[in-house]
Amino acid sequence: MTIPNQKLNNGTEIPAIGFGCSLGGKPTDEAYGWFMSAIENGFRHFDTAYLYGSETTLSKAIKDSGIPRDQFFITTKLGWNQMARVQQSFEESFTKLDLGYIDLYLMHWPFAVKYEEGNIRPADANGDLLRDESVTFNDAWAEMEKLLASGKTRAIGVSNFSVKNLEKLLTTAKVVPAANQVEMHPYLAQPELKAYCDSKGILIEAYTPTGYATVRSDPTIVSLAAKYNATPVQVILSWHIRRGIVVVTKSTNKEHQKENLELLMLSEDDFETINKLDKNQRVLNKANDRGTVFGWTYEELGW
Repeated sequence: MTIPNQKLNNGTEIPAIGFGCSLGGKPTDEAYGWFMSAIENGFRHFDTAYLYGSETTLSKAIKDSGIPRDQFFITTKLGWNQMARVQQSFEESFTKLDLGYIDLYLMHWPFAVKYEEGNIRPADANGDLLRDESVTFNDAWAEMEKLLASGKTRAIGVSNFSVKNLEKLLTTAKVVPAANQVEMHPYLAQPELKAYCDSKGILIEAYTPTGYATVRSDPTIVSLAAKYNATPVQVILSWHIRRGIVVVTKSTNKEHQKENLELLMLSEDDFETINKLDKNQRVLNKANDRGTVFGWTYEELGW
């Protein structure tokens, strides 16, 4: 099955399978190797962020590949501690990437963290991030809208936004977000969020798309993988693509990277079977024992 493109609401095309550029604590020289092998395996959509610290490394890999810039789709994101300095932060990311333009610039989280030089996770004694009450996501979005006029980014969007917070954003937004990147997998299918975003022309991108081993080892997924002579990952990614979702995958293994680009044609019955696995269960950004995610409650996040 050929990897399809999806269209953003401004007409820009985005490859439906992307490669996530979070370092996961690994050194940048190691990440350079993953990025190069991903490019060699056929990935052209790369998803980085201010908070990942991988923008410069990704830029080097793309330039060293010798493949023209216009063959790539590059996303980066505004850090949670950058909400009060959107223009400066964007210019920093723009300079690190040094690719002429950014395809999609996302607001990484719908909350603001205090800015401390050299510290992306300023926290209190409990480990909760320190809030910056001086700026809202509506304020930050108004600044992001100005970036479109500069031509340095082709589209702007959000990440980790619920229906509740999208509705709040749209009370002041002049530009409807092109995309909303959220945790999504068969145990967290978020049909209400998808229906809402579809109605507004907001494309959903899924991170943690396979749900880690928690979902990959589900007996239904394992059984379908055997039926299609495929891996559980391929079954799950094919389900996402069938839903019209863009997925952001990540693998440091060359063979797994190749597998992530080989999709299946699921039957209607099998597609519906996977739909029924939904439990509204997060496997990545779960609330802690105080009921918060980075210091914000599910109610505040609209989850």
